[in-house]
Amino acid sequence: MTRAELEQLAQVRRYRKLVEAYEALDARIDDLIMANDGSPDKMSEADRFKYRDLARRRTEILNDMRVLERQLDLTADEDSGAE
Repeated sequence: MTRAELEQLAQVRRYRKLVEAYEALDARIDDLIMANDGSPDKMSEADRFKYRDLARRRTEILNDMRVLERQLDLTADEDSGAE
């Protein structure tokens, strides 16, 4: 493999790990909401703090995923069909 291919493979692996981390955080958020009768409004102060922290971390991961998508040109197919 060329150096460029190895770098791209490393990016794909990083992207995959980010997707897994995003999905895990999303599941934890869903569990927390469901533990509070399906509504963040019914959360205790501690649960609301936890919810906000999980959501912030999930957003950070999503932003990292979007950067890698652009670097890997994963959005090219979506962009071409937007007309």
